[in-house]
Amino acid sequence: MRRHDIGDLRELMRRLRDPQTGCPWDLKQDHASLLEHTLEEVYELADAIERGDSAQMRDELGDYLFQAVFYAQIAAENDEFDFDDVTDGIVRKLLRRHPHVFPDGTLASRRDPGSAPQTREIKATWERLKEEERRTRALGAILDDVPVALPALQRAEKLQRRAASAGFDWTSWDGVVVKLEEELEEVREAARGDDAAAREDELGDLLFCCVNLARHLGVNAENALRRANRKFETRFRAVEEEIRRRGLAIGDCELALLDSIWDEVKARSRRS
Repeated sequence: MRRHDIGDLRELMRRLRDPQTGCPWDLKQDHASLLEHTLEEVYELADAIERGDSAQMRDELGDYLFQAVFYAQIAAENDEFDFDDVTDGIVRKLLRRHPHVFPDGTLASRRDPGSAPQTREIKATWERLKEEERRTRALGAILDDVPVALPALQRAEKLQRRAASAGFDWTSWDGVVVKLEEELEEVREAARGDDAAAREDELGDLLFCCVNLARHLGVNAENALRRANRKFETRFRAVEEEIRRRGLAIGDCELALLDSIWDEVKARSRRS
């Protein structure tokens, strides 16, 4: 049986959007209505990757690819652009941003295998080229094109990286730790008061500073928090299981007992 390819997927998409014989649900969609589904697919892909489920990852990548073809089909119907324009644009951009791989800016060009640049140089070149692209698009300020719709942790990191590219940054992680301690004290002061807006404001500053520390330590804040979520969930489920084993109901347990079981579970997970 012949394996399907990207051409088949594009034809399927055209059929789904056929005004006469297409799918009523697909025909109703536009770029705005697809957005929530796209975000959902991204998180499902992330979950499959984090669980190491390659079969599910394959399926989720297919769903994500379908979203890209869907957007391009709608744009083609509106005479805006088509899938070929999308493909051409991304190839050209990546050729331009990887001069250490494609020295002449073409797929045919190759670098000397003995002249591999360092990772730091590659990152510096990448940021410089992105900055040139921003200037070409006539953006008014350094932070102008950081998407507002990004998850808050991810957007905080992008804002910080963009500011750092202009020299506005701590020189080392220990300076961020000092700032983190200052922000924590301001949270304590706000917590003692009755101003809910002030508490939210100071806590926001603390979280922003945590992202800054993660960036300086080379840690992705979003990934770190997702990992912490999984760790908490695993340990809490183990606490529930231990309580059931003892013939108790979690809602009837004193906090001291819950804490002691939590410590036991935590110790076991560290030994394993």
